[in-house]
Amino acid sequence: MDARSSAPVPPPGCPAHGSGGRVPLYGPEFAADPHAYYSYLRSYGPAAPVELAPGVEATLVTDYSAALQLLQDSASFRKDARRWRALNEGQVPPDSPVVPMLAYRPNCMFSDGVEHLRLRQAVTDSMARIDPRRLSRSTEQVSDYLIAQFGERGSADMLGDYAKQLPLFVFNELFGCPADIGDRVLFGISGIFDGINAEKAAEVLFGAVGELVALKRARPGDDVTSWLMQHQARLTDEEMVHQLALLLGAGAEPLRNLIGNTLHRLLTHDAYAHRGGLIGEAIDDTLWENPPVSNLAPHYPATDMEFGGQQLRAGDLVLVSFATANSSPLLSAARQGGSRAHLAWSAGPHACPSKDPARQISVTAIENLLNRLPDVELAVPDESLTWRPGPFNRGLSSLPTRFTPVEPAHRSSRPVHPEPPVRSERGAQAQPAPERAGRWSQFLNWLTK
Repeated sequence: MDARSSAPVPPPGCPAHGSGGRVPLYGPEFAADPHAYYSYLRSYGPAAPVELAPGVEATLVTDYSAALQLLQDSASFRKDARRWRALNEGQVPPDSPVVPMLAYRPNCMFSDGVEHLRLRQAVTDSMARIDPRRLSRSTEQVSDYLIAQFGERGSADMLGDYAKQLPLFVFNELFGCPADIGDRVLFGISGIFDGINAEKAAEVLFGAVGELVALKRARPGDDVTSWLMQHQARLTDEEMVHQLALLLGAGAEPLRNLIGNTLHRLLTHDAYAHRGGLIGEAIDDTLWENPPVSNLAPHYPATDMEFGGQQLRAGDLVLVSFATANSSPLLSAARQGGSRAHLAWSAGPHACPSKDPARQISVTAIENLLNRLPDVELAVPDESLTWRPGPFNRGLSSLPTRFTPVEPAHRSSRPVHPEPPVRSERGAQAQPAPERAGRWSQFLNWLTK
């Protein structure tokens, strides 16, 4: 009998079924039930052969201990995506939807050694300067504004109307974006992650961030952009642009999913029926069982090696499955007592530098929402909800809800850190943007009414 004959069979609809081929981490079947795929992947051992998109092959580390070993071994596994052998050899379709997430950029996520230490320290030190009280105040203001947009009608899509927008607004405030730049940052990041003219959206985002850097060089403020610029690492303008784009983009999408996935958990699990004091617990459970980033942390072996039962060549793409590693049956005991030893924030030298602000934003956003809308509930059956496809992120397509209509909350008299008008390329002072100009301008106008 084949040694693997007793192993789980691939989930229904999986192209690997009976073929011995790579397991696809894309398509509606994977999005509907990724944990069925993860259970099957464990039959390969600590690592398994997968396909991230048509023609894009990778090895996925699924075991918790093996994942920690990889994430902490920066000598054997490198982060610089210019080592990606399949891409260099033309084996990866250049227009593949996963390439923008994996291709090299000069930021701390894709760097190694001394360069990584320099860039990472600048980011970590700058993020550490965020005042928790200011962060809570800003998050509450954004939350109140978003609820004011839909509260009177008694229904909302808590993804599109709330979870998707709130992180972008909060980050705009933390990074000191004035109205016009903030509008384009929101447009750019939304377009990139929604796949709507992603190339144009990326152009808009990087152009806006470039203008933000130029603005802060001339007029620094009390914000993350200025702190990063003033850091002893002495980042160049190009390095500034790429670190800021990383923080804005990589921070917004996981936060969107964390808030959305936690709200979904609170609305669908009886254990959270009395939700007021269980928000922190629900966030921890979500990070363990349904992390917002399910598979990522791209690495490349420095040499040919065997790892997790798979033969790897130098430059092969290796990813970590945070979702599979977290859900190992062997970790059930470790979760007792409120353990936060999950890998949802990654680990090692490239662990998320913003996990504390991210958690605080999520707690505040959900707490404020439930305080304002205490009877919020799903407006559709749970089984009718759909999850967005793709190998990296785990998030719902929408989260329709209903609740008793509420009046708009009393708003603050001004932004926490208002920005003065900026000058356009022609040198004329830019006027306050009309409401149709963009969502960030609308928010700033709302705060000052």
